[in-house]
Amino acid sequence: MRRTFRATLASAAVLALLAGCSTDTIEDEPDTGSDSSSEESSSEEWFVQADYEEQDAQRSATFEGSDEEPWLQYIDGEMTDTSEYKSQGAKKVCFANASVSNPWRQTGFITMKQQLKALKDQGVISEMEVRDAQDDDNTQLADIDYFISEGNCDAFIISPNSTAAMTPGVERACETGKPVIVFDRGVETDCATTFIHPIGGYAWGIDTAEFLVDNLEEGDKVVALRILPGVDVLETRWAAAEKIFEENGIEAEDFFTGADPTEIKKIITDALNQGEVAGVWMDAGDGAVAAIEAFEDAGVDYPVMTGEDEMSFLRKWEETGLTGLAPVYSNFQWRTPLLAVEKIFAGEEIPREWVLPQEPITEDERAEFLAANEGMPDGHYAKFGGQDLPGFPEAWQDR
Repeated sequence: MRRTFRATLASAAVLALLAGCSTDTIEDEPDTGSDSSSEESSSEEWFVQADYEEQDAQRSATFEGSDEEPWLQYIDGEMTDTSEYKSQGAKKVCFANASVSNPWRQTGFITMKQQLKALKDQGVISEMEVRDAQDDDNTQLADIDYFISEGNCDAFIISPNSTAAMTPGVERACETGKPVIVFDRGVETDCATTFIHPIGGYAWGIDTAEFLVDNLEEGDKVVALRILPGVDVLETRWAAAEKIFEENGIEAEDFFTGADPTEIKKIITDALNQGEVAGVWMDAGDGAVAAIEAFEDAGVDYPVMTGEDEMSFLRKWEETGLTGLAPVYSNFQWRTPLLAVEKIFAGEEIPREWVLPQEPITEDERAEFLAANEGMPDGHYAKFGGQDLPGFPEAWQDR
C-alpha cells in the first residue's frame, strides 16, 4: 500500500473559502483571508490507530541534531538521496502558500522571510516567488500550475491548504523532476522530496487531553473549541483528544468557532448557562483569551485550559493563574523548508519525512518564554525560533 505523508487515508472535508489569487514578491506582505467552517466530519473518519500510536511514541523520541537548532532536528528514519540535485549557484524557490490568514501563519511567514534574507546573503537562494491562495483549494492548485507553466522554478515549496484536494497539485509539481518540499499540512502522496512537520495532531491531542484528564474528575464537562474542519493536523488533534476523554469519562462537547472571539464567547456563555464547565480544550490557541473572558464575564471560576504558545494566551495565563498548558505546533518549522533547499542543492541527504520536535510549554517554563518574547505582539508565537535571524526582534514586532 502506498504510504501517505502523515495526512490520512480518509477523504478530507474540503475547505471552501472565498478568496482570490495573488502573486507576491517576498518584500510584499500577502493579503490575509478569514477562516470559515465547512461541513463537519466525524473524528472517526480521521482516526488511524497506527498513526496515533506512532506519534504517541514520538513524543518521547530522541531527535538527531542540536537542541540549539530544533528547526534542523529530526527523528532518525528513511533518508532521501539528493545527489542528483547537487549544483552551484543561487536558486529560485517557488512557494505556494495556503494563506497567512491567522497569527500562527503570519508569525511563521515572517520567520521564513528572515531566513530567506540570510540565505540570499549567503548566495544560496536568488529569490523566492510567493503565491498566496488565501485559504482556497482551487486557487492553490492554480498557483502550483502557474509555477509549473512558468518553468523557472528550481525548487517548489508547498504548504497545502487542505489534505486530499492538494494531492494532485503536489503530484504535478513532482512530475517536473524538480525538488518538492511539503510542510505543515500533509497530502495523500509520498512523491515529495521531503515532508516537514512537527510530530503532529495526534501528539497535540494526547498532550492536551491527558493534561485535562490529570487535572479534572470523571464526569466533568469540557468545552472543545475547534477552528475549522477538513485539515489533517486539526482533525487528528480532536480525534486523539476525543478518544482520551471518552476513555476517562470526561464529558466533552466540540464546537467549530472559525476562531471568531465573539462566537467563542457565545459558545462558552451558553455552556455556562447550562451548568458548570470544568475545562476548555482548543485545537488552536487563537481566541483563547476570549474563552477566558467569558468565564470572567460570568463571574465563575477559571477552567482548566489548554491554549497554545501564542503570546496572548501565555500572558493571560500568567495574569489569571489558571491551571493551563500551552501545546505547540512548532512555529519554527517555517525556517526548515528553505534550509532543506540549501541541503538539497548541496547534495546532502535529508529526511524523507522530516519530523520536528513538538514540546508543550508548561507552567514551570512559561516565565522563560514570556521573558524571551518580551515586546512581541499578542499574536506572536513563543516558539518561533527566529532569535538568531536578521531583523530580530523588529521584523516580528513591526508586523
